[in-house]
This record gives sequence, C-alpha cells and structure tokens, in this order.
Amino acid sequence: MSDDSGTRGTELRTLRRSEWDTWYATLVRAFGGVPESAEELELYRSLTEPDRSLGVWEGGECVGTAGSFSFLTTVPGGARVPAAGVTMVGVAATHRRRGVLTSLMRRQLDEVRALGEPLAVLTASEPAIYGRFGYGAATFQVNAEIDTARVRLSVPDGTDDVRLRYAAPGEVLDECEAVYARLVPGRPGMLARRPGWERLGLLDPESEREGASPLQCVLARRDGEVTGYARFRVRPAWGNEGPDGTVVLKDLAGLDPVTEAALWRFLFDVDLTSTLAVRGRPVDEAWQYQVSDLRRCRPVLRDALYVRPVDVGAALSARTYQAPVDVVFEVEDAFCPWNAGRWRLSGDPKGASCERTSDAADLALSVRELGAAYLGGVSLTSLGAAGRVRQLRPGALAEASVAFGSDVAPWLPHGF
Repeated sequence: MSDDSGTRGTELRTLRRSEWDTWYATLVRAFGGVPESAEELELYRSLTEPDRSLGVWEGGECVGTAGSFSFLTTVPGGARVPAAGVTMVGVAATHRRRGVLTSLMRRQLDEVRALGEPLAVLTASEPAIYGRFGYGAATFQVNAEIDTARVRLSVPDGTDDVRLRYAAPGEVLDECEAVYARLVPGRPGMLARRPGWERLGLLDPESEREGASPLQCVLARRDGEVTGYARFRVRPAWGNEGPDGTVVLKDLAGLDPVTEAALWRFLFDVDLTSTLAVRGRPVDEAWQYQVSDLRRCRPVLRDALYVRPVDVGAALSARTYQAPVDVVFEVEDAFCPWNAGRWRLSGDPKGASCERTSDAADLALSVRELGAAYLGGVSLTSLGAAGRVRQLRPGALAEASVAFGSDVAPWLPHGF
C-alpha cells in the first residue's frame, strides 16, 4: 500500500468525487449489503466531504473506506469546538486482518491534527473496535417502549398554555431548525448543524417505516412564539380488544419545560395507539420523572457518542470546569504519541489552560479515559474505580472528577 498502510498491493488515498458510488457501495456491503433508498443515497452523497474521505484501493476495487464531517460540537461551558465526525468506516470482509482499518485510522487522525481540530467523535457500530484507537464512550442515550395505555404523565403548571398544531414537516423546517439552534449551546455533545444537515430530520424512506405512516410533525407555540416540535410516525395495529397502534418518535425539541411536557403529553394521547416507541433520548430528560410507572416504560441505556482528544492541550483548554481544578495528567496515547506525557490542567467555570509540564503527575490515564470524561457524562471517579485511572496524589481524583462534571447530561441528538 502506498503512504503508510504497510499492506502491499493496495493504495490509500483521498476520495475523488467521481469514485463516490463505488466507495459508498463498499461501505454498504460492509454493513450487510442492503441497498439504501434513492433519498438516502442522494443525501449522503451531498453531505460527503471528499477531501476528508479516504479509500483503500486494490487495482480498481475499493476495499476500505473512512470519512469525517467537519462538525462543531458543544462542550461544557457552551463553546462550540471543531470536531471531526468520523463516519463511513468499513473494510471488505476479504481484506480483514491486513492492517487496512489501522492504516485508515492512522491517516485520518494525522489529517485531523493537521486541520487543527482538537477532537474526533464517532458513533460505533461495534464499540470494541474503536477503544484501541483512543475513543471513549462519552455520551449515553435512553430507548424506551412506553405503555401509554397504563402510564400516565404528570405535567408542570403552564403546560396548557402551549398550543400545538399539525404541520407538514418540510413546510416548517426553518422554524424547527431555529429551535434546534437555540438548544445547541445548552447541552454538551450537541452538534451545530452545517448547511445541508437540516435535511436529515426530514429523511423518511419507506423502507424504515415498518408499516408506519409517513413522517408527521407537530409544532408548539407559546405566547405566539414557536417553542418546540415533534416529528413522529404512527404504526396502526388492531388486536382482539381493539386499536393497539404505536407512535414512533423521531425528534422532539422544546425550549422550555412546559413545551416539552406538552409535546410528550400529545404523543401519549394519540388516538388508537397504546405504545410510544422512543429512541436516542437524553438520559436526564424530564419525562422519566413525570411518568406514573417507569418500569412500564421499559427504558434501556445505550452508548452513543465516542470522543477522542486529538490534541489534548487544545481539547482540555476549550471547555470550562464546574469547580476550580489544578491537576497534572500523565497521558498514555500510543496511537497519537504527540499527546503522550504530562499535561497541567488549570481551570474553573470561567476558562482553562492545559500545557505541557515536567511536574509530578497527579493522575495517570490513557487518552481513551480523557475522551470518555471530556463532555461531563462519565465521572473520572467511576473510571478510577474501574481501574482505568490511577491516582498518584491523594485527593486529585475527586478534585478532577467534580471539575469535569456537567449539570446537564451530554447528548448526541442525531447520527452521522
């Protein structure tokens, strides 16, 4: 392989736009080979950034793919930090155990560093793959199957002041995106939408409906202002005892608690349904504390966004900290050795700096643990209890763990 792959007879290089169909077909085959709809193909073709996309070629055949999107992600403190959204990673089954994936990850992180992006983030099809490249699970999400025939929802005062109306999803896209944009600074892990990404919320291939309706939308208004929305489908069903349909939630966003409550109450009460299927919601979302019976909601916790500091100093300097912290990390990073060594982090709720130091280390950990803790959703204390962070100065672990926390759970609102 040319460049740095170490595999003979193949070439690793940047994608040419004319090669996209072949390159993407390799990815689809790696994920089972089920063809996507024309709508999905057109969207992802338009979103692909060729200069950030890599392919491994053997003759005229593509045998490996990897790409990244140029994102801005919210970090604790509200700053939007450049992050490479790693995606479209696949290797042909005929070329496993030949170093293809490692070569793609190596080249990609080198290029992300050259672009000056402090972070790389991804969602993992198989989490075990990415830990060895320094990615740590940093956000989690809740899936649920809510028995709305038995579970009641208690809503806060003022919920009745919210007015809801049906709207065609495409016709109110701008209003929905304005709501989303106002929410981005308030929760770590949220991605600021680049042009074109707003179309993801309208993606509605029939192959994904599983018998449900086309996408529907309800818009929420309060005091004359659009304050939230919900996008969903309805899957009708009838049993011996009557209607037994399911509401399948795609997106829900509200600018205040009463708007959120009004939207959830609406979804609980859709006619002829008895189940609300929920995917990918924040772990601290209020509805979990408003329901009469959480067990009958069948909540399931799942990992979501994986974070990797590409530049430790820049990444730790970009966020703020809940409490004053002054700690020296001994960082292990064999895959990106420029991160390895000692870093002094000094920070508080107003800002931070993180610089190289020769001072004695207070905590020892790998870059994977820094990534897991970075957005405030995984505590360093828990990682220490798991044996993944070593305390070298008494009290340092508690100090750092408190500082790294976040009042609001980090959350990834959509895939990429």
